[in-house]
Amino acid sequence: MRYYIADPHFFHGALNTHMDRRGFEDTQHMNQYMIQKWNDKVGPKDEVVILGDLSWGTAQETAALLEQLCGKLYLIQGNHDRFLKNNFGNAGRFVWIKPYAELSDNNRKVVLCHYPIMCYNGQYRLTSKGNPRTYMLYGHVHDTRDQRLIEQFQRITRQTTIMDVQGNERYIPCNMINCFCMYSDYEPWSLDEWILYYERKEDFTPPAPPSEPEH
Repeated sequence: MRYYIADPHFFHGALNTHMDRRGFEDTQHMNQYMIQKWNDKVGPKDEVVILGDLSWGTAQETAALLEQLCGKLYLIQGNHDRFLKNNFGNAGRFVWIKPYAELSDNNRKVVLCHYPIMCYNGQYRLTSKGNPRTYMLYGHVHDTRDQRLIEQFQRITRQTTIMDVQGNERYIPCNMINCFCMYSDYEPWSLDEWILYYERKEDFTPPAPPSEPEH
C-alpha cells in the first residue's frame, strides 16, 4: 500500500503553539503522537510519500526520527526540510528525494509537489467513464487562507466549461488534494482515503456535465 502525507513538521514547536495551534503539551508530545499514529497505520513494506516539511529538527534529530518511522519513505522536498542542508547522514532511509515527481497509483496519475500547482500535467484527462485520471497532491499551505483560496479556485474551475475534441461541452476537471497531516489526524492516507475525505467536503465533487439542449 502507498500512503501520502504533508507537513508533519516534526520538532517544529512554533507550529504547535502558533500557526497550526495543534494543541499538544509540547513538541515532544507532538512528535510522540505523530510517530504512534504513523506506525499504527504503516507497515514495514508500505510506501509513504512525504509531500515536504517532514522535520524542522537538526540532521541528527531527523536521522533518529527516521529510524522510528515504519515503511519505505519517499520525500518531496519542502522549504522547511533544513536537515537536508546540514550534513544529513541518513539520506539512505529515503528511496528517493525529489522536488517534484509523477507516479502511477492504481491506474491513476499523481502529480506530487510540496507547492500547489493550479494547472498540473494531465489535469484534463478523464477515464472512459468520466472519472478523474490525474490528481495533484500537495502541501505547504496547511489549513490557512491560502488553502481557502485554492478551494475557491477549484470551485471556479469546476464550474467553467470547455468544448472537448468531440465538440461536446464539459466542465474543466480540477482535482487538487492538500494532504495536510492535521486533516488525517497525522495518519498517512492512501489516495483513495484522501479522495473520500475531500468528496465529503462541500463542493469537492464536480457538477454533472452540461445537458444537451432539447431539439
